Amino acid sequence: MRSLFSIPAFLALSVCFLAGAESVNEKQITFSPKHHWMDNNDNFSADGRFLCYDTREMIGPGIENSPSIEKVEIATGVETVLYKPAEVVTGVKAAPGVGASSFSPVADAVVFIHGPLVADVPSRGYYAKPNRTGVEVAADGSGKIAWLDCRDIETSRDTLPGAHRGGTHRHEYTLDGRRIGFTYDDFLLTQFERTIGYMERNPKAPGGALCCFAVLVPVVPKGTSKPGAIERALGDSWVGRHGLTRAFIGTVRADDGVNYEDSLFVVDVPANVDITTADSGSATRYPTPPKGTHIRRLTHAWASGTVRGTPDGDRIAYYGHADDGSTQIFIVASDGSDRSDDPAKRPVQATHLPKGAGPGLRWHPSGNTVFCIGDNGVAATSVKPGPDFGKTVFLTPHGDTPPRGELVVSPDGRMLAFTKPIPTKDESGNRKTAYNGADCQQIFVVPFE
Repeated sequence: MRSLFSIPAFLALSVCFLAGAESVNEKQITFSPKHHWMDNNDNFSADGRFLCYDTREMIGPGIENSPSIEKVEIATGVETVLYKPAEVVTGVKAAPGVGASSFSPVADAVVFIHGPLVADVPSRGYYAKPNRTGVEVAADGSGKIAWLDCRDIETSRDTLPGAHRGGTHRHEYTLDGRRIGFTYDDFLLTQFERTIGYMERNPKAPGGALCCFAVLVPVVPKGTSKPGAIERALGDSWVGRHGLTRAFIGTVRADDGVNYEDSLFVVDVPANVDITTADSGSATRYPTPPKGTHIRRLTHAWASGTVRGTPDGDRIAYYGHADDGSTQIFIVASDGSDRSDDPAKRPVQATHLPKGAGPGLRWHPSGNTVFCIGDNGVAATSVKPGPDFGKTVFLTPHGDTPPRGELVVSPDGRMLAFTKPIPTKDESGNRKTAYNGADCQQIFVVPFE
């Protein structure tokens, strides 16, 4: 197999990887006796020096039992607590719950999910998907935070303009830092399933928050859709640098009016959209997007996963089914579809991994390579037009254990990070495990030249 690289030394190393040999480049950088969950977010700092993570599932299940947001310096392994609530409740019913962190690409700050403060549990209840907001914390260790979005579940009046009535999750900055995308679960109207939205800083933001909120996909109540209508939206990510397009997986009613299909969609959000024109809804009215947004369907065959767009905004990668039934990565032009008159705008299969493409789909910043976990190894596939398109090399061993996951790529594309559960000991030399007996998730890095 030809490498997608021209450097002879790397070619030899790539062949070694494909043969399943031990990689000397895979390096463990965390060793403390706790979980380090990156959640497949944007965990690298803008300068590539740090990785952020949460510490869920050491004391109980889920993000609700994560007591801290932290960062690790890659070169030294030094860990710093960025945020830790003053008071926590743990167990099946827990609060506040903090997790799913991402670094800002333009500031020394980290965004993450924050559930209800313990003091607010009597009025808000415990952590739940429709009971959380986004918080931004300074990444200098000062602990200074800002509440990004306002949650308002009052039923005697309309929801406050710019607020939401549920929970935001998996917050993702645009590369220019202007907008933040997320998934959204409504608390007041539970007949609506998950959808997606965005927020941006605005002086009209309610309740002391920095940002106004808006949904981007007006889903219909589950079980009531007509053919082609979207009942659920998720797996979303920005396409391009400026937040003008957000790609997602939509669950739609099939043409037979009975079955459902998961397909790739995008919603266009022009630069001049006024987020304050969005309707925040009421106890009987679901929120609607701001004026000027537009939804397009890109595939009619099965699509899945967290979809990813190039920094340049020209292409979108997603998981689809190959002719042999395996799950592989496909790429489609962001202005194309599987029904485009132009063949160059239609989806093309990028990976041909014998055991299928696993989780962690990511683009290299150049747009020439996509990454994923395949056969439990970190796989790099060339998607640069030319004779090497679709060629794959493994950057780590594969076909081994324990499982690798939560793959992320540095802003300059020179390093990848992922996690593995590793037997870990505390300072006394005793083995430390999570609440359920699992080994601690530790962070590893591997270079990509």
